[in-house]
Amino acid sequence: MSVTIPRYNYQDYKTWKGDWELIDGYPFAMSPSPTGKHQKLMRKLITLFSAELEECECEVYPELDWIIDEKNVVRPDLAVYCEDIKTYPKTTPKIVIEIISDFSIQTDEEIKYKIYEAEKVGYYVIAYPDFGKVRIFALKDGAYQKAYEGDGTFTFDLCDIKVDFKKAF
Repeated sequence: MSVTIPRYNYQDYKTWKGDWELIDGYPFAMSPSPTGKHQKLMRKLITLFSAELEECECEVYPELDWIIDEKNVVRPDLAVYCEDIKTYPKTTPKIVIEIISDFSIQTDEEIKYKIYEAEKVGYYVIAYPDFGKVRIFALKDGAYQKAYEGDGTFTFDLCDIKVDFKKAF
């Protein structure tokens, strides 16, 4: 017996209740909701990035759907865009930050890593609240290379912003 798993598009996605992402036409539930530790780290990262981006024409946006195409809609924990976003972005962010939780580790480290690399996100930051560190991947020649791992300061070539991740943990 053969079972066909339905695939969906952005029009379907817009009608769903709850928090979802759409990856290659397949729905991914975003539940349970993030923990307090996750939310606290996100707030601190928003503060750090916002302060650094103040002199730059870029903004950090939390939990905003990025409509990649009709079959792919993701919701990064944080994304940096250098354009004014009125509704939902359809362009590639400069930096994406995902905060790892027990429920998101495979999606963030494998699936989204590949998506962000393919979509040419300049930097992919994976934050590990349980370990108090980040891993930063920089896009070089179309592929991610690990640029940093730790809890110190990293300088992004985007407006030469320097983020001291120790202040987030």
